[in-house]
Amino acid sequence: MRLDKFLKVSRLIKRRTVANEACNAGRVMLNDKPAKASANVKVGDVIEIAFGSKSIKVEVLDIAETTKKDEAKELYKYL
Repeated sequence: MRLDKFLKVSRLIKRRTVANEACNAGRVMLNDKPAKASANVKVGDVIEIAFGSKSIKVEVLDIAETTKKDEAKELYKYL
């Protein structure tokens, strides 16, 4: 699954266009490397997102094309 789509489906970032822009600006790291929006995400990958002065680091636990809001938190865990 594409990185920008995973960020949207998991609700780490609300909209796919915002996720795409964050990737293009270099604020998203996939396994400690700057990632493009089209990068492929798989189970076990570590994603780090920089939001201004704070940063979030999560590990991918599952991949789903669509999820309900309650189930979105089960796709990743905070590190």
